[in-house]
Amino acid sequence: MTKHKNNISRRKFLGQSCAALGYTTMFSSLINLKAMAATAMNNSSNITVGGDYKALVCLNLGGGNDSFNMLIPRGNNEHSEYATTRSNLAIPQNQILPINPNTSDGRTFGLHPSMPNMQQLFDNNNLAFLANVGTLIEPSTKLDIKDKVVKTPLGLFSHSDQTQQWQTGRPHERTNIGWGGRIADLVQSMNSNENISMNVSLGGSNIFQRGNQVIPYAIRTSGSIGINRYGRDNIYDRLRTQAINSMLDRDYQDIFKNTYKNTIKTSNDAGLQFQEAVDGIPEFTTIMPEENGLAERLRMVAKTIASRDVLGFSRQTFFVNAGGWDHHDELLVSQANRLAEVDAALQYFNGLMAELNLNDCVTLFSISDFGRTLTSNGNGTDHAWGGNAFMMGGAVQGKEIYGDYPVLALGSDVDLRNGVLIPSTPADLYMAELALWFGVPASDLTTILPNLSNFYDTNSGTPPIGFMNMI
Repeated sequence: MTKHKNNISRRKFLGQSCAALGYTTMFSSLINLKAMAATAMNNSSNITVGGDYKALVCLNLGGGNDSFNMLIPRGNNEHSEYATTRSNLAIPQNQILPINPNTSDGRTFGLHPSMPNMQQLFDNNNLAFLANVGTLIEPSTKLDIKDKVVKTPLGLFSHSDQTQQWQTGRPHERTNIGWGGRIADLVQSMNSNENISMNVSLGGSNIFQRGNQVIPYAIRTSGSIGINRYGRDNIYDRLRTQAINSMLDRDYQDIFKNTYKNTIKTSNDAGLQFQEAVDGIPEFTTIMPEENGLAERLRMVAKTIASRDVLGFSRQTFFVNAGGWDHHDELLVSQANRLAEVDAALQYFNGLMAELNLNDCVTLFSISDFGRTLTSNGNGTDHAWGGNAFMMGGAVQGKEIYGDYPVLALGSDVDLRNGVLIPSTPADLYMAELALWFGVPASDLTTILPNLSNFYDTNSGTPPIGFMNMI
């Protein structure tokens, strides 16, 4: 006998309702973070409370992007060297989209043919690249590593370890506290909202945004993940909402039950507050690319940013995950599709920020597990180390390639083995530059990034790399 779709057992009803409660509890910021962050701010006098709005958008290319097929040498000699090393995975020279950085070392470069919008963003000074960046504990040469006289990151070619290290800025240890979370611990008191975290995730739970006091607030492309965010037309959903409201409206004699109820109610109220704010944002006029999941997530980032005044935020971080980059096979086809999605989504997001007149206030930056081997494994590439990243926004000093783009010949000074490149720029400098722009004083950088002093003098008065306009 087939049951009607609205028929449901009591056990299933309660189970699903409790699952919703638990999910909201896990991902919502439930406590007053302002008082705790105030202590951390005592040594951060350079941050002005109530200052201009700034947001960091972390775009995680999960799986390990083969980024030397994203940013490619285009000159005859350099491309020939690249093609020899990459063999069947090389992008033909006549298909590479040319870019002309403001600063040149004499070599010419270009982008993957799936990146015409990013080519335009680069030419318009809205986008820049950082070459051969990766996790390092201390300066490391090929000889130092082979002689084991330097410390190298834990689990160097492991997805889990390298994902964690890119999100924590601590390649010497395993921790679940991220560098974005540590920044939030310092600056959270700049925001007036005490119920919703300044760290908003469209990639679920993540390490990057988890601090000692601040945790990510997970949302979806339609808004909050609240216990009262079910469909309104389904009788089962209406009954479930009524049942939950009834539980939350009760006063329990058991102090633990009452505390738990109040926590859940605070979380639910925050979700409703968030949803009301983003639902109040008028539709954007910038046209969203069709069938582009990343663009949908970035649209919700934009709606959240547009709600900043209503929600009471001066500083926010966003974590957006775009998976599917672990290309051990079918690299050329798979990466072309993934880069096309990113390319269209970034153009769209740039248009949204222009529509909101917030380009100078929002910086999007990419991270990935690691780079890939320059050599082919037959039809794809394997886990490696250094790779190329990109940064986008009005505060980015664009139309530049920062760092040292390596020689791509096998056996070079940065080729550890078989096309595994030793990073020439430590990820710490990348993270520190973004943190400084966000408003973290130089004196607090080593609290966030404990290995930074191995690469950068925080008293130097100069930016770690120079890709951000610090004014």
